[in-house]
Amino acid sequence: MKKQFILMWICAILLGSCNNLDLFPLSEGSDSNWFSDETELEMAVVNVYHQAFWNGYAPVNFYFNTDDYDRRVEPSDLLNGTVTGRSSIITKAWDYCYKCISRANFVLANYERVQGVPKVKMDMYAANAKFARATQYAKLIFHWGDVPYYEGSLNIEKAFAMGRIDKNEILKNIYSDYDYAIEHLPIEYSPKEYQLATKGAALAFKARIALYMGDYSIARDAAKACMDLGVYELFPDYTTLFLSKTKKSVETIFSVPYSIEQNVVWGADVCRDVVTRTAGGYASRSPSWDLFCSYLCTDGLPIDESPLFNPHEPFKNRDPRCSATIVEFDRNWLGFTYTPHPDSLEVLNHNTGKMVVNNDNRAVATWAAFNGLVWAKFVDESWLGQKADNDNILMRYADVLLMYAEAKIELGEIDQTVLDAINSVRARAYSANMSQVSSYPRIITTDQNELRKLLRIERRMEFAAENTLRYNDIIRWRLAEKVLNIPRYGMLEVDLLKERVVDKGLWFFPETPPVDEDGITDFKLMHEKGLIKLLINRSFDPSKHYLWPIPTTEIMINKNMEQNPGY
Repeated sequence: MKKQFILMWICAILLGSCNNLDLFPLSEGSDSNWFSDETELEMAVVNVYHQAFWNGYAPVNFYFNTDDYDRRVEPSDLLNGTVTGRSSIITKAWDYCYKCISRANFVLANYERVQGVPKVKMDMYAANAKFARATQYAKLIFHWGDVPYYEGSLNIEKAFAMGRIDKNEILKNIYSDYDYAIEHLPIEYSPKEYQLATKGAALAFKARIALYMGDYSIARDAAKACMDLGVYELFPDYTTLFLSKTKKSVETIFSVPYSIEQNVVWGADVCRDVVTRTAGGYASRSPSWDLFCSYLCTDGLPIDESPLFNPHEPFKNRDPRCSATIVEFDRNWLGFTYTPHPDSLEVLNHNTGKMVVNNDNRAVATWAAFNGLVWAKFVDESWLGQKADNDNILMRYADVLLMYAEAKIELGEIDQTVLDAINSVRARAYSANMSQVSSYPRIITTDQNELRKLLRIERRMEFAAENTLRYNDIIRWRLAEKVLNIPRYGMLEVDLLKERVVDKGLWFFPETPPVDEDGITDFKLMHEKGLIKLLINRSFDPSKHYLWPIPTTEIMINKNMEQNPGY
């Protein structure tokens, strides 16, 4: 691991400052002074995996842009419907994709100049570059549709003359790159080798883009081939899977490594925004009520159908992933009892045994979580130091299982393997074996429509706050126009909260909100009754927002670049 980080730093120094596509200062890697030996080839390949290219998108943690997330009353451009070709999320995502592609192409155009390296290893280096290129192009066509496509070197004149290529033609090249990677990447690396992409990663990412593009047969086959490798399995404990102490688990297929030792970390801006205020953070990034209500009860029913749900004790009898993702009230969390209850002006410091001011109560701290919820997923005591080194898992085995199941459902090929794939993920959440049918709410229906709905809810419970997954799901399922036009709600101001909710024994939810067939909760009635507060409206225009705008600078400098409709 240490060797890998050192090599990444060297690569960043040598190659990282290049802003143009093919112009390198003499002090950096170029056609004339690079690829003289295997070490330089290896460095160039590792540099394709620079963390900036793989951390979802900038800014960090793209789940901000979904219905799973609240940040006080600060919506992103994507959530408030004001996204343009100048929005930073757009320009940075575009730039990072093409920078990674440029570096991958640089490797592929020059790697054969290195002499004396066994063919199998040369093929592995090329396969890593093609894997990276395919994955970046997959992001581009999913978010922008038709985009410029190129291989090899590209000078400025050619770059300015490029137009957009049909996404379906690009998709063929993506599959071709993945197929090469599947053939030439190892199933796993030796401990002394750099842990880059594997055969399983290539299969899994091929399955992902195929699923996103509606190529269900290809998605099914790629996911099944990944499953058949026999090297991945579900990590037994969902809660600890995402913590910094759990690295490269048996479930991880592809991840970006972090290390406190090497100062490659999630910084104070991330940690403080998630850590509770009483423990020294800001708690400004919160799980949404929409997400909270989407977790099924332990009988497998949604909260508005299950007799087990009590709105005044909303964490009880819920799928275990609920409290693994969202901090349960009155729990010892990061050394302090967590409660947003307006009467709890003090809470216990479990480290000292003394009562302290409860800064997670809006009666004490105005900027405490507006909806009373804070994140548990990913977080442990190590985050209190404002540096965290949780690996950023970009593909894990649970996703492969659910992609396989979804592809089969959409193909109408519903059999026991589909049920087993979904049930194995759900059983793990309950710390049960799939065969322990009384230990978790097993799925038994074979109705296509019912299974489709159950799988979508399963994905939401399983992958909350994991990079782009929820956003990508609501886009490809064409649910964004529904869920991103629903306002965000939270608690009333303290005086009204006490008068209308707490003093009437209605804490935490005044009543059970209805949940529709897509797992989407409707808080409108509670708001009309004056029991909750509307925090902010969201806006999604289906006539344009399913695709992102091409960055404005690209339109300005290239007369052949056409903007997406509506921007």
